Amino acid sequence: MKVNGLIAPTTQDIELLNHLIIDAIQDIKGKNIVKLDLRSLEDAPTDFFIICEGDSVTQIRAISENIGRRLKEEAGLSPNHTEGMEGAKWILVDYFDTVVHVFYPETRYFYEIEELWGDAIRTDYENL
Repeated sequence: MKVNGLIAPTTQDIELLNHLIIDAIQDIKGKNIVKLDLRSLEDAPTDFFIICEGDSVTQIRAISENIGRRLKEEAGLSPNHTEGMEGAKWILVDYFDTVVHVFYPETRYFYEIEELWGDAIRTDYENL
């Protein structure tokens, strides 16, 4: 199926993308990884949020850079948009169907994204 002249990704493509993102987070020891499936919610800005945190600005940047590098190398994908690299307390990496949020713990607690989208289907991943 084509959307705006582009081939729309299949559910399997998106699941593989999400798996690769989570693996890239785990490479850099990202913590408290959560995937929110927003597909059944009205007015959701995307299909999935993947949320994690790092212990330092350096680790938060490294996680987001590793996601970008791995997706480019292994899937040929570049993010549509990235923001927050300057302060690195909350970096957002947008891959259209999946938006990744890499937080500093206090920033994650303050914005409470998981609670804002509490009706989403939630999958938690163990810290490695």
